[in-house]
Formats: sequence, C-alpha cells, structure tokens
Amino acid sequence: MKKQHLEKHLKEQGCKLMRQGKSHEIWVNPENKCQTTIPRHKEIDNVLCKIICKQLGIIV
Repeated sequence: MKKQHLEKHLKEQGCKLMRQGKSHEIWVNPENKCQTTIPRHKEIDNVLCKIICKQLGIIV
C-alpha cells in the first residue's frame, strides 16, 4: 500500500500526526490515546498497515 493512502485512511478515522522523526512518524488516535510509529517509506506492506490500524484501534 502506498503511504499516501494509509495516511489518508488514518486521517479519515480521526488520527493525527504527532511528530516526524528521521526514519519514522508518530501517529496518535486522540479518542483512545493510542499511538504508533509508521516508517517513512513510499510503500508499506499490507500486513504492517493492518498492524498499524490495530495499534491505533481503528477500522482496517
């Protein structure tokens, strides 16, 4: 999955970018205070996308 599509999905679910690092970004879900890291690659594996959504507590 392209990173742009994942970011769009996260924003639609109410998640926000907390901060950017050198190789990762920190995203947070303000509703349940869950947070996770997302690698700064153009392509992200679909399995990793599902794990990221699960960690944030949102719909896949």
